[in-house]
Amino acid sequence: MEIGFIGLGHLGKTIARHLKEEGFSLSVWNRTKEKAADLGVPIAATPADLIKNVDIIVINLFDSAAVESILTGNDGLLSGNCKGKLIIDTTTNHFESAARFHERVHEAGAFYLECPVLGSVGPASAGALTVLVSGNKMEYERARPVLEKMGKKIFWLKEPGLATKMKLINNLVLGSLMATGAEAVALGEAVGIPREEVVDIILSGAGNSAVLNGKRENLAHATFPTQFSSALIYKDLHYLQDLCRAIRKPLFTGSIIKEMFGLARSGQIDNEDFSAVYKIFSRY
Repeated sequence: MEIGFIGLGHLGKTIARHLKEEGFSLSVWNRTKEKAADLGVPIAATPADLIKNVDIIVINLFDSAAVESILTGNDGLLSGNCKGKLIIDTTTNHFESAARFHERVHEAGAFYLECPVLGSVGPASAGALTVLVSGNKMEYERARPVLEKMGKKIFWLKEPGLATKMKLINNLVLGSLMATGAEAVALGEAVGIPREEVVDIILSGAGNSAVLNGKRENLAHATFPTQFSSALIYKDLHYLQDLCRAIRKPLFTGSIIKEMFGLARSGQIDNEDFSAVYKIFSRY
């Protein structure tokens, strides 16, 4: 199967590489072409050129503004020969934008599946992400050969918007666990226990979670190579605040956690891994 891929950030490039390893014939477009050089696949000149040569496009971008640009900008996907083509959007979008993308893509004669993923670079490299899907059942079935190589678990939530909303809710848990664990490590150090030992103790007790286990080395050695950035979790929690406002629900812990990652942004560490929020707690 021939597929196109747009968005070669940390997660996107890992997904693209895994799909190639699984035998898909892959071509790509990325704003920074150099990021595609080591994939050894054809690089399209524009998104419009990419979509005319494949039936399915997977996109993984930073935010909804980036998706909007790729869809509707000059030489965007919808300006090309897109009729009947399927766009699988794995971006974590704003819930209002996701609803609009369904409409715009369908108006152009193409199909749109909202498919945000749970998990980062490690699971993506093994095809073990969790994929949330909203959209038409026929297109979901059409996409399954691709989705099943990306994800170990797939949840079809049917109604447009629900996959995005659930992803934002999931990231409340993700951000909260990371911030709480990072603060606990900083507090353990502050009372005189070596950082690595603090991490081992936390992971042997109440902090034993997939999130913190996945960041064990980062916290133990205070090194934070980026897999999922502080900028991304900050953006996602901002989108979640908008969702809670729309459904007239307060956001208690999420609002506080968002501002902790906001401090990472003001401290110019927002492009480091989101576990680097430890640096904020260790300063105070």
